[in-house]
Amino acid sequence: MKRSDLLKVLDGKLEPWRFKDYAPNGLQVEGGDEIRRVVTGVTASQALIDEAIRLQADAILVHHGYFWKSEAAAITGIKRQRIAALLRSNINLFAYHLPLDAHPELGNNAQLGQVLGLQNRAPSVAEPLIWTGELAQSCTADALREQVGRSLGREALLLGDKTRSVQRVAWCTGGAQGYFEQAIALGVDVFITGEVSEQNQHLANETGVSFIAAGHHATERYGVKALGEWLAHDFALDVQFIDLFNPV
Repeated sequence: MKRSDLLKVLDGKLEPWRFKDYAPNGLQVEGGDEIRRVVTGVTASQALIDEAIRLQADAILVHHGYFWKSEAAAITGIKRQRIAALLRSNINLFAYHLPLDAHPELGNNAQLGQVLGLQNRAPSVAEPLIWTGELAQSCTADALREQVGRSLGREALLLGDKTRSVQRVAWCTGGAQGYFEQAIALGVDVFITGEVSEQNQHLANETGVSFIAAGHHATERYGVKALGEWLAHDFALDVQFIDLFNPV
């Protein structure tokens, strides 16, 4: 597949023009024109680039790419080393942030809800990046924490009353702890996200809505993996998902 054709396919699927994002979506670093092998992963770290080079990949597809609005524009230090490695090996870098969070089938939120076995999954009307659903049966907040930990392969952190019964769930993958109040307003029993902030403890205690932090990386592994599997199935590309350890 040509690089330009892969870009059209990805843009057509994820519709990045619908989002006001924190980084450019699509092709971030241009490599070779012909793409046969793709490596997917959560973040375009040096370790992922090194693995892609070892596997002789033509492209890397990630959720967390480069050129964030909050970072320095100069290509120095770690950023220079990463980009230099991509250019030396003629590897393309594609990255999709909010479009991959929000996709109704392949997105991080859609995929996490599926992994956790939640029912009646749908994005909320008030904030489409927050999804809602239900557990098949109510359980204690601590039992849900244990279930989330087993599903994601890492220990999850629970804020609030461990013994509280929960069934209605809201979630948003990654660093969405700032959405806790919006989730509370949806009338749910528990909010699941990746990261946690100090004020979340007080909100959980004072509102009675439980908060579970299950890891930024752990909650955002599934969207890019599903996107790669779709590319492999529909376009016969050689795609390999690399899940590098990240405890955060």
